[in-house]
Amino acid sequence: MLVAIPSPFVATVDNITKRSSKENIPRTRPGRPRSAEVDEAILQAAFRLLARGGYTRMSVDAVAAEAGVTKPSIYLRFPGGKAELAAAALAHGRDRSRAVDETGDTRSDLVAHLEHFRRGIERPFDMSMIGTVLAEEQHMPGLLQRFREYVVEPRRRRFRAVLERARERGELRTDTDVDAAIAMLVGAFYAWYLAGSPFPRDWAERVVDTVLDGLRRP
Repeated sequence: MLVAIPSPFVATVDNITKRSSKENIPRTRPGRPRSAEVDEAILQAAFRLLARGGYTRMSVDAVAAEAGVTKPSIYLRFPGGKAELAAAALAHGRDRSRAVDETGDTRSDLVAHLEHFRRGIERPFDMSMIGTVLAEEQHMPGLLQRFREYVVEPRRRRFRAVLERARERGELRTDTDVDAAIAMLVGAFYAWYLAGSPFPRDWAERVVDTVLDGLRRP
């Protein structure tokens, strides 16, 4: 039987999204200035625990111990407790690495984005977090929903922009299925990873060339 997602989690995520468009962290309250280092330690600890054990096993006590801070320090920043902390941790887990410098060449840009995507997924705990949100989908569908919003969709938009521009320039067939192409590009990583095959140095180039061969105009 499916267990409904707790309403505090949904409401908390929506409130966080409205309050901060950059870091999804509650704004500083009046009084003594907060420590950015403590903020970072709390969010990283919450992300690690969420990835390791899921939302149901995560607790404010565990996050405090993992981060080396006190519980009041956490509640000062996240008065909504566990639900607010989990939502902020997912947002904090977004890939903040430097964006790809696009050249305007479709193949080169897709290769660069695919390599960037792979580096992001191979960061510590990213694969674990994917397993967590999928494993908890029946009990906590909001986790997967927010993971898609914060992590999956931004990555897909990068590929979409390159492919749509290529189609507009007439490089690709007019009936190109961009969604299917993105699924093949992104899905190639998971297929390779799950097969246990070592990634060759030209992995991204091979994947992009295979996909583009099926999309180019005759």
